[in-house]
Amino acid sequence: MSALRLCLLAILALPLLALAATPVTVATVEMKQPVRELLINGTLAADQSARLSASVSGLVDRVGVDIGDTVGAGDVLLELDAELNQLTLQQAQASYRQQAATLNDAKRRLTEANSLSRSIAASEIRSLQAEVETSTASLAATQAEVSRQKALLKRHTLSAPFAGVISAKLTEVGEWVTPGTPVLELVGSNTLHADFAVPQRYFSQISRETPLTIRLEGATANRPNSTAQTDIQAEIAAIVPVNDPSARTFVLRASLPSKGLTPGMAVFGNLAIQSSSAEPVVPRDALLRDVQGNVSVWVAVPEGDALIASRRAIKVRPGQADPVIVQEGLSQGDKVVIRGNEGLRDGDQIRVTN
Repeated sequence: MSALRLCLLAILALPLLALAATPVTVATVEMKQPVRELLINGTLAADQSARLSASVSGLVDRVGVDIGDTVGAGDVLLELDAELNQLTLQQAQASYRQQAATLNDAKRRLTEANSLSRSIAASEIRSLQAEVETSTASLAATQAEVSRQKALLKRHTLSAPFAGVISAKLTEVGEWVTPGTPVLELVGSNTLHADFAVPQRYFSQISRETPLTIRLEGATANRPNSTAQTDIQAEIAAIVPVNDPSARTFVLRASLPSKGLTPGMAVFGNLAIQSSSAEPVVPRDALLRDVQGNVSVWVAVPEGDALIASRRAIKVRPGQADPVIVQEGLSQGDKVVIRGNEGLRDGDQIRVTN
């Protein structure tokens, strides 16, 4: 009779034992090609930037811009004293008119000689023909000199080759300038790019399709006085495989809109690099860290018909988002606890609720 009573008590206790199991949510360790986030630093620069100089030597007569001025393509920036060149042009134009009159007179005399060819020697007609050809050549040479003087006169004016902002003013009125000597610096204002130095080991993992997010610190595009961060989705414009022997980096150039931005600003890039091989990954919620920084997870281990919690130390790749790449300690198919793992102890019976 006592044995039967014990059996009945055991049967009645089974539901209570099941209820005593800790309810948890688990996730299965999967093999994936995770996206690795790589943080890089860069600097904004204008796509167009030029140190402008005069095409001819001369005395600065007028400087029409100052530092910070916005100019359009073709705007006059600087003028040189062109008085002597203007006089030389007038002289060339007068010579052209003189040569044109000489040619017209030679043509008239040749026409008259041809009409009186019976009474004029053939040698004289040939001489008049040669005179017409000579005058024609002289007129062409004079015309070329007029065009040359006009071109020189035009070069006494320095115009903006593209739209932008004057970043430096390197001369003043009254100074003598020569070709090749910078007088102004112009920075384009329409488009910007950011140049990043990326470690060489990532060269084979990055393409022009790799997602890139650029973050600005200290200001937003619409609120210059704000300290909030602004994220900008940028496109990789070029990957330059130039090795820096000292830093072992290559250059990555990204194009981005210029609104609210200026050349010289420091920027931070975030590259989302697809891993080349599959690796174990787990949700970040499964990770437990102790005061020494060691990382572990609770693994659901089958034991008969029940599941037992077993704590397992693992190594994860630092600096990862969700999911986290596991370098050591877990294998594909392992069940890790992601909810209800706060109060577990080794050997606790668990009940999966998902």
